[in-house]
Amino acid sequence: MISAGDFRNGVTIELDNNVYQIIEFQHVKPGKGAAFVRTKLKDIKNGGVVERTFRPTEKCPQARIDRKDMQYLYNDGDLYYFMDTESYEQIALSSDLVGDSLKFVKENEMCKICSHNGNAFSIEPPLFVELVITDTEPGFKGDTATGASKPATVETGATVAVPLFVDNGDKIQIDTRTGEYLKRV
Repeated sequence: MISAGDFRNGVTIELDNNVYQIIEFQHVKPGKGAAFVRTKLKDIKNGGVVERTFRPTEKCPQARIDRKDMQYLYNDGDLYYFMDTESYEQIALSSDLVGDSLKFVKENEMCKICSHNGNAFSIEPPLFVELVITDTEPGFKGDTATGASKPATVETGATVAVPLFVDNGDKIQIDTRTGEYLKRV
């Protein structure tokens, strides 16, 4: 159990038969009346954000989130298959659970599967990936000083904005959290 006075960003709690992660918290002591804790909570199953206030002495059970490294194997229609590299156990997750989290991940790369009580609810791709550009317009000499960008398709099929000097076949590094081009490798 964790009291509302001990809330910190990133802590996960169980509340109303749901699991929430604290995004933001603020201890408020008004001039009149009792102190309270104002929070923004993110529902980890559906991603919705709610605001809620607590008395500092209120207690909530702390949720235990398991993050396990698993290898992304392949996509078969509506299912995405992952394998535990230690026990070779495979699991299949539906496309609505996966969402856009694998748009920069190639087959056979490692991901973190987040679960609560054995039920997977999200996938954390690696922070940075290196992918080859499969399709982009050619850049022209002298255009690199403008800081302009152009769309490029990478080997997973996702589109990224890249500088004009990047060509087909170049290997680039991408930040999977923002989808931004970082550098040419």
